[in-house]
Amino acid sequence: MQHLTIVTTGGTIDKIYFDDKSDYKIGAPQIGEILGQLGVAFQFDVIPILRKDSLHMAAEDRALVRSTIEAQPHRHVLVTHGTDTMVETARELAHIKGKVIVLTGALNPARFQGSDAVFNIGCAVAAVQTLPDGVYITMNGRVWDPAKVRKNRDANRFEESNG
Repeated sequence: MQHLTIVTTGGTIDKIYFDDKSDYKIGAPQIGEILGQLGVAFQFDVIPILRKDSLHMAAEDRALVRSTIEAQPHRHVLVTHGTDTMVETARELAHIKGKVIVLTGALNPARFQGSDAVFNIGCAVAAVQTLPDGVYITMNGRVWDPAKVRKNRDANRFEESNG
């Protein structure tokens, strides 16, 4: 992989602490800074299209994600996304041909000590360059088929499902 296209939609991975009321806002995408600090050996561009909690994403937002990915000339695409509706967006992207698309996010903001963000991004980067064309989710150290995964909100992790 020589080039990675990164599409950002917001979500917890990009949340920042905002005020004394424990309010969080979605800030600028963190992934470009993270990859830059790690000194990755490939080119990448970051395309920020949304700054939303995934619970607030609607059909038109998912259509924007899809059209943005379809318009990209490069085969390898990583999408940062909120975890609550990541599966729904991944399923919406399933019919895009000729690309490897990996969605990832974080259960804690990237700016927080002990966040899973860097680990999840690393897993996603490895997955996007080794998997065949298709759509995948990387969370909790695993690569998931969007048709066979769900977020267990009580346990705050992803797990297998029957679709």
